Amino acid sequence: MTFSPADILIPKTSDKTLWSVVACDQYTSETQYWDEVENITKDKISSYHLILPEIYLEKDGVDERISKINQTMASYCKDGAFDEYKSAFFYVERIQRNGKIRCGIIGAVDLEDYDYTKGSKSAVRATEGTVTERIPPRLKVRIDACLELPHVMLLIDDRKKCIIEKLSSVKDSFEKVYDFDLMMDSGHLTGWLINDEYTEYIKSELDKLGDINNFNSKYGVNEEKPLVYAVGDGNHSLATAKEYYRQIKESGGDTSLARFALAELVNLHDESLVFEAIHRVVFDVDVDKFESELSKICSEGQKDGAQSFVFVTADGEKVFSFNAPSANLTVGSVQQFIDDYISKNGGRVDYIHGDDVVRSLSSTPNTCGILLDAMDKNDLFKTVVLDGALPRKTFSMGDACDKRFYNEARIINKNF
Repeated sequence: MTFSPADILIPKTSDKTLWSVVACDQYTSETQYWDEVENITKDKISSYHLILPEIYLEKDGVDERISKINQTMASYCKDGAFDEYKSAFFYVERIQRNGKIRCGIIGAVDLEDYDYTKGSKSAVRATEGTVTERIPPRLKVRIDACLELPHVMLLIDDRKKCIIEKLSSVKDSFEKVYDFDLMMDSGHLTGWLINDEYTEYIKSELDKLGDINNFNSKYGVNEEKPLVYAVGDGNHSLATAKEYYRQIKESGGDTSLARFALAELVNLHDESLVFEAIHRVVFDVDVDKFESELSKICSEGQKDGAQSFVFVTADGEKVFSFNAPSANLTVGSVQQFIDDYISKNGGRVDYIHGDDVVRSLSSTPNTCGILLDAMDKNDLFKTVVLDGALPRKTFSMGDACDKRFYNEARIINKNF
């Protein structure tokens, strides 16, 4: 089965607010956020000490950080820091900062059924382009780790809301395992251990989503294999898990643990799930030259039916429209321009959630931003089926504070 129960670890610590921290790929240009997290979790049992925030990936001392992470993982395991729930599904409710509730199921995805390459026909597919160069530094963390902590979110297209949403009405019959506020004003998280009856119900309903006849009828296509799970968040983390599994498999090692990866399953039609645009901020560039090059392929102002975006600098904002788009989506045309400009002139791009953050960063010297519109989430599955993976960083499911927080863990290597 592609998505199945897993042996899930939950920390015993009573202060789960300090234990649980946001996904490592958030706040990548906001050092002060991670500085504060480091400060409040110092000398505390926390998942912060088990992850490598991406803001540190290219900074000095990264190898020492990774070594310390692996040592801390082993120490937590040896010291009995976790309770283990064997072959379990967890039902989770995340109250976001805006008060909306996102529902999900924690389980394990079979990496044999996942292929992140563009044009993949696997049951689990990437929704955006995977940058293979981003895998090796993440693999350095995983390859000697004894634990994984997931921020991967898999989406299912359950328009009838008969799988995850059904659990909300019966959750009081489940054992509540955790219930706590998330740090940094990021909402609340509650998790229940799903009983045997509803574990079987989930398996049965997921099998129905994988029926090829139902799939082709739903999307008006003629595919040989269905797309059942779309990677909505954490694609590079899942790609890293896949590469870790591939290396062990090819070396003839024991793949029983490496073959699977923890993930949260979320319904695309969950009312809290809003697709937000992921904006671009370009650093270390001559802003006037950047705008001049942009003006060669764009016209100023909004045009009907054109691919348009907002260009942000310290001097203000302008709307530009592509004269002849280089991609099917605005984000694709923007990304191609940025990549081409940086390859010729230098600079660095970051991917930012939130208009205000883009405006703040773009007010600094040698920096400019591009604000993009969000895509319609109802188009996601069919677009991936027909066109393959979207341009990288096409959309985000909510603001940074509402991203998945690390809480559950799973053993991936018993040598500790």
